[in-house]
Amino acid sequence: MIDWHSHILPGIDDGSGNVDESLELLKMQLEQGADTVIATPHFFANDETVDEFAVRRDESFNKLISAAQGEIPRIICGAEVKYYPGISNLNELSKLCIGKSNLLLLEMSMGKWTEYTIRELTEISVSHGVRVVLAHIDRYLKIQSETTWERLYESGILMQVNASFFNELFSKRKALDMLANGGIHMIGSDCHNVRSRPPRLNKAYDLIRKKFSDEFVTQFNEYGYSLLFE
Repeated sequence: MIDWHSHILPGIDDGSGNVDESLELLKMQLEQGADTVIATPHFFANDETVDEFAVRRDESFNKLISAAQGEIPRIICGAEVKYYPGISNLNELSKLCIGKSNLLLLEMSMGKWTEYTIRELTEISVSHGVRVVLAHIDRYLKIQSETTWERLYESGILMQVNASFFNELFSKRKALDMLANGGIHMIGSDCHNVRSRPPRLNKAYDLIRKKFSDEFVTQFNEYGYSLLFE
């Protein structure tokens, strides 16, 4: 199982505050069945360059790996890249992709997306050779129109949701319906810490197994691995 969205790298953003907390988060993820964790610290283009971010991220990653003892999930580095108008002009955008894949996780604004935004999202793959993944789309579902979502799906953009979408009483039915209809491609914990925002992937996948089957979960995860390692 892949945790597609996490803030487990120590001291790099508003996620884990130190190595010990990162190791505790990784232990929790492993116990919940995650064998692969995508580390997606926030990247804001107005704060630093891509290369500066990569240096900070790699230093944090190496510190964590050096301190790890015993079994931990495989960690693959990426970024949660904050979208801004004109992001398609960022020459080094592909350096922010997850691991060696062409998958780029973008965090969108909470407002209604403009026509320019929709066009830019669909054009990024052409200009940069990356495949856009929209982070935690469960936050935006009610804000954007059905036409917007249809256009984004038709453009091949991938959709990631947080485990909380399945775990919360008033959204789990919608989450299951979207999953059944192919509207969800990835699930992430979006964990930040061990107290207020821990990983709860197991609860989400328990619901999915109960609603569908073990085979469904296996196929869903195999699709994820194929995206990550194709």
